Amino acid sequence: MARKPIAEMSFSQVYPLLVQKAERKGRTRAEVDAACCWLTGYDEAGLARQLERGVTYRELFDEAPKLNPNRTLITGKVCGVDVATIEDPVEQNARYLDKLVDELARGRALEKILRS
Repeated sequence: MARKPIAEMSFSQVYPLLVQKAERKGRTRAEVDAACCWLTGYDEAGLARQLERGVTYRELFDEAPKLNPNRTLITGKVCGVDVATIEDPVEQNARYLDKLVDELARGRALEKILRS
């Protein structure tokens, strides 16, 4: 069976996995939400609406109020792929979010993660 492209994956199905990854390492859902909101420009209510709607990653990012211009400062690899080299913008933004949650799970301070 072929793997579904990230753009077509349901964000509302992946989101609990992101939260679980963070919580296993003593971080909180609120910190995951802060990372999501920083990346996309949604406020907490807007993020909650997108989760309730069951949007795909494509819809999440296409409808984002304002993608954070500092997201390009996120570097490193996710699943062995350098996030800076990903050409598909939806996949790249999804991997940026993965990277933010990975950094949370590793204990990095939220202020540093959000490149404030």
